[in-house]
Amino acid sequence: MKFKIFLEYSGANYSGWQKQPGESKVKTVQGTLITTLQAIFKKTKGDNRFIDLQGSGRTDAGVHAIEQVAHLECETMLAPEILKMKLNDALPSDINILEIEKTHPKFHARHDARSRQYLYVISKRRTAFEKRFVWWIKDRLDVKKMKEAAKLFVGMHDFRNFSEKDKEENSTKCMVESLTISEDDMKIYIRIKASHFLWKMVRRIVGMLVEAGRGNITNIEIEALLNTDGKIPSVKSFNPAEYTAPPSGLFLEKVEY
Repeated sequence: MKFKIFLEYSGANYSGWQKQPGESKVKTVQGTLITTLQAIFKKTKGDNRFIDLQGSGRTDAGVHAIEQVAHLECETMLAPEILKMKLNDALPSDINILEIEKTHPKFHARHDARSRQYLYVISKRRTAFEKRFVWWIKDRLDVKKMKEAAKLFVGMHDFRNFSEKDKEENSTKCMVESLTISEDDMKIYIRIKASHFLWKMVRRIVGMLVEAGRGNITNIEIEALLNTDGKIPSVKSFNPAEYTAPPSGLFLEKVEY
């Protein structure tokens, strides 16, 4: 049986999505789900059945999900609604199953995804309640400058300067479909949608947008960081890694198939 699972979670207490060796010492969202599923199936069938759980992407330590998508392949006769109920009864409060539905046997949560959308939230003031879910910036940011800088990231670019090396990624080129910035009295919201994302890419883009809002980096310098063909002189004074936004304000918001 193969299921498509929609879930939300707070990543504050987890070392990212992906299960890691030594799961008893390093807690992950995927590992917690698998352990919970094993316990459910053991109770219903008397043994641990085959379980394959894969997510649409690997969120980093401390990163949250408003709607992550995963596929579950397992041996069970439980109906989706019953499985959802049993999971939510057993899972910790910071992981919640939104929906479970039967899906095609060949469906793959990661490989079949057409795009992912992330939301980053910046708080304009110190907050007593949302520290784990925002990045509080004391400086007054020029949102107009941030919006102008955001336009530079849209389209197909080589984001090697905005990512860490990842053995699972063969290319550093990504198609960014949209990057929008909005604000209200309390917060600034940055939404970015792309075919896929490299490791730490979103947080480094946000970091550069914040520096643009502070007036510390120009659009020409950002273009140089995106350029890899030598037409624009390289910018040695700026390393996106030094301005990586914290994970607290980042949410996987939506996955499209």
